[in-house]
Amino acid sequence: MDIERRGENSPSGATRPGIEQTTEILLCLSPAEVANLKEGINFVRNKSTGKDYILYKSKSHLRACKNMCKHQGGLFIKDIEDLDGRSVRCTKHNWKLDVSTMKYINPPGSFCQDELVVEKNEENGLLFLELNPPNPWDSEPRSPEDLAFGEVQITYLTHACMDLRLGDKRMVFDPWLIGPAFARGWWLLHEPPSDWLERLYQADLIYISHMHSDHLSYPTLKKVAGRRPDIPIYVGNTERPVFWNLKRSGVQLTNINVVPFGIWQQVDKNLRFMILMDGVHPEMDTCIIVEYKGHKILNTVDCTRPNGGRLPMKVDLMMSDFAGGASGFPMTFSGGKFTEEWKAQFIKTERKKLLNYKARLVKDLQPRIYCPFAGYFVESHPSDKYIKETNIKNDPNELNNLIKKNSDVLTWTPRPGATLDLGRMLKDPTDRKGIIEPPEGTKIYKDSWDFGPYLRILNAAVGDEIFRHSCWIKEYFTWAGFKDYNLVVRMIETDEDFNPFPGGYDYLVDFLDLSFPKERPSREHPYEEIRSRVDVIRHVVKHGLLWDDLYIGFQTRLQRDPDVYHHLFWNHFQIKLPLTPPNWKSFLMYCG
Repeated sequence: MDIERRGENSPSGATRPGIEQTTEILLCLSPAEVANLKEGINFVRNKSTGKDYILYKSKSHLRACKNMCKHQGGLFIKDIEDLDGRSVRCTKHNWKLDVSTMKYINPPGSFCQDELVVEKNEENGLLFLELNPPNPWDSEPRSPEDLAFGEVQITYLTHACMDLRLGDKRMVFDPWLIGPAFARGWWLLHEPPSDWLERLYQADLIYISHMHSDHLSYPTLKKVAGRRPDIPIYVGNTERPVFWNLKRSGVQLTNINVVPFGIWQQVDKNLRFMILMDGVHPEMDTCIIVEYKGHKILNTVDCTRPNGGRLPMKVDLMMSDFAGGASGFPMTFSGGKFTEEWKAQFIKTERKKLLNYKARLVKDLQPRIYCPFAGYFVESHPSDKYIKETNIKNDPNELNNLIKKNSDVLTWTPRPGATLDLGRMLKDPTDRKGIIEPPEGTKIYKDSWDFGPYLRILNAAVGDEIFRHSCWIKEYFTWAGFKDYNLVVRMIETDEDFNPFPGGYDYLVDFLDLSFPKERPSREHPYEEIRSRVDVIRHVVKHGLLWDDLYIGFQTRLQRDPDVYHHLFWNHFQIKLPLTPPNWKSFLMYCG
């Protein structure tokens, strides 16, 4: 199987005519306000826009940034634990930023903050400037043409999967339509339309945003490949390839196209699309702009800061995630502050913040129509009843009502099989035929899931010969390649209820020197205890899979002392593991 890497449409290094970097003044401080700046950290606000900024002053040296955490957009406040007066703390997850260096110090080794340019004006005031590189979608601009009724139709299938009819072409986003995601943790909330497979067969191209299994669903693609192994699939040129695990999946796909970011990909004379990277997770997350006859459809998918926060305004249709709950935090944590009351309050507050963030983003971008999607999943397996009951997700109607209060943007809460006719909606939003709902009596929500085949795949790993030899532990973590980090982790294999699995492994890993001690070392060290369901952890280990199946899939229970997020550790096991699995065949020959 060849994965084709498509080049740019313009010659390498060519300058696009008429596209130049711009400078935006975000804040202007008067001479009096400048005189009142104190040494150290200053919190300042643009009263006309309501946007907040941070300025760090050290004698004549000034550094500034937006008051927005790069992790998930939280607001920074004074860090009362900082005796040097150089750091601020995020109100969302307690991430800490050293404003004197613009590097995050908690968690260490994570991000650097994007800086603003600070300049004096002629009156000795200060200007906060943001340098904006050219917007790639402005290259070769096209004026919108009139759309005939029925010419552009968007049909919702389930979760993040949309079927777009664009003239005589059909494009599908992120088809997850059967089976679970994240091992056995996520299942589809909605019942897909009965003709979903035929729709995928008829697609001219499929866009897959990233490698997470609620977007890249191998069970779904296996069905498609059965009839159309050469169906064109497009992905962004991420650091970790989206289809890094294709060969071992057993799915026969022969036409995967890896495209560069920010370059129009021409499908026909009327249709083109452009894939953009996420500003927080550029190594894996992407989003897309689809343009047909000058009309833009923006799909930000799961990106935390799509394209670094620079997005086209006034697109015809925008869609994004909305629900929250797509993480093991805090439901799978215990000990210390992680009481049920604390977790419930955190989830409630966090979901409200997410709603407000999405509503603000929509208000800023002013699309003609907005659709919340990519959040319709449920923890339906009986063993995950606790997660299902505590992992409360946002209601799309609540978000849409919030958007309506603050803007004139039209909203669409999709149901499986519902179709939006873009031409009709743009001409007359009150047209009853603008959105065609599924027929009366159509089953909307799933009430049963076929757990058996997928659980059998996981259970097959439990008795694998690899795990008869305790030296698999050293083999696996040596293969993983994470070390020289002061962290000790206790790994415990468990049953369904997270009790120790009879005959299972319970061991320590010291990542400072990648040793496997019998007891915790005497030196000072942070410590985590990770309990993992035996079928999932052994499946992950055997196949060299990423730990998202464990963490995002709710298949672990975690405790940590102190209560600190170790970004480098989790980022490695969730994104940076080797692309090829451990050589267990060689291992067994050696152990034998």
